Amino acid sequence: MKSSTAPPAAAYTLTLLTGLYVAQGIPYGFFTQALPVLLRDAGMSLTAISLTSLLFLPWTLKFLWGPAVDRIGAPRTWLLPLQLATAAGAALLTLVDLQHGFSLLFAAFFMFNVFASIQDVVTDSLAVRLLDERQRGLANGIQVGAYRIGMVLGGGLLLYVYASFGWRPMFLAMSALLLLCSLPALWLRVPATTPAARVNAKTLVSGWWLRLRQPGVIGFVLLIAGYKFGDTMAASLIGPFMRDWGLSKQSIALIKGTLGSSAGLAGAAAGGWAAWRFGRRFALLVFGLTQTISLAPYALAALHVGGIAMIWTACLAEHLFGGMATVALFTLMMDASEREHAGTDYSLYACAIVVTQGLAAFAGGIVGDAAGYAPTFALATLLSALGCLLLVARLDRGAGPRLLDAVWPRTALAL
Repeated sequence: MKSSTAPPAAAYTLTLLTGLYVAQGIPYGFFTQALPVLLRDAGMSLTAISLTSLLFLPWTLKFLWGPAVDRIGAPRTWLLPLQLATAAGAALLTLVDLQHGFSLLFAAFFMFNVFASIQDVVTDSLAVRLLDERQRGLANGIQVGAYRIGMVLGGGLLLYVYASFGWRPMFLAMSALLLLCSLPALWLRVPATTPAARVNAKTLVSGWWLRLRQPGVIGFVLLIAGYKFGDTMAASLIGPFMRDWGLSKQSIALIKGTLGSSAGLAGAAAGGWAAWRFGRRFALLVFGLTQTISLAPYALAALHVGGIAMIWTACLAEHLFGGMATVALFTLMMDASEREHAGTDYSLYACAIVVTQGLAAFAGGIVGDAAGYAPTFALATLLSALGCLLLVARLDRGAGPRLLDAVWPRTALAL
């Protein structure tokens, strides 16, 4: 007879992770794709829209939950209450008046992100614990792909529901989607990693700091932040740029939220396969540079070159190659996480990405207001290239945690 604490089968693991990552992508797609369009439509400046990045503060601090997730309780005891809370929160947002309740609305969004950020720590910890080295490339393709599906639903479908039916039906739809994604967690039977008797307050409070002080970790955090800065700076302006260019909300939902994120799904699948087939270095370098190149058409479109066809090209290319690069980066972050400290380690790396996204979005808004879209997209393209090349060069020379020795050719000089 199989033990009740045995790891779940691969098919169930992938189904579970798919549902949980889709659930994460839904609110993220709404906050990053739909909400900026709605605010721009309400007449807000790019700088004001960039301040919505403060809503993601819980994601920048989620590493604080890592030690607790690693040491207290089984994953199921975390996941089910959190998923129910986020679904209930989405339903309660139907009671807020969009025209007169912006302060209450932003407070609700903030709490929504608190619950979602803790769920993310639990999910990432599960992924590190349940996947071996060979599975991580393909599984991260599923992770990013599922997240992109969530973004399609949150940034495309929900924006379309809002444009067609209004505020309340949009949040009822979000609540129903979150509940549906939570169903696989009902059958989760993964035990806690640490017996309750071994849990102590010092570990829970300062465990993240002990992990951050491990050799190579701080340098690795800075490198992955640099890898994402330029791309995120450009991505934060795309929704407002399309609106200012003259596209309707429905058109933006189709191009950016649906077709663009679908291209990102294809990119995630290709990126996962390449990380498994060709290795981490090839995937990070090649996909990082192609992601950089994909940003250039936005600058051309901002200069009124190519018309609507250039915008379509830019959006599809940016999502396709961005999906590939993201899978490669997330796979490397998982490689750098120890199984016994999976929630803490991966959360530290993921928080570096979230902090980078907030800073890059704010920088994009300020530069965009001051210099216009075309110079900002050009600057973002340059920063993206520099971040990619710096990450690869430093890892070649031994930077980063020692865990990466198993997957990265430290003395590599060429592809």
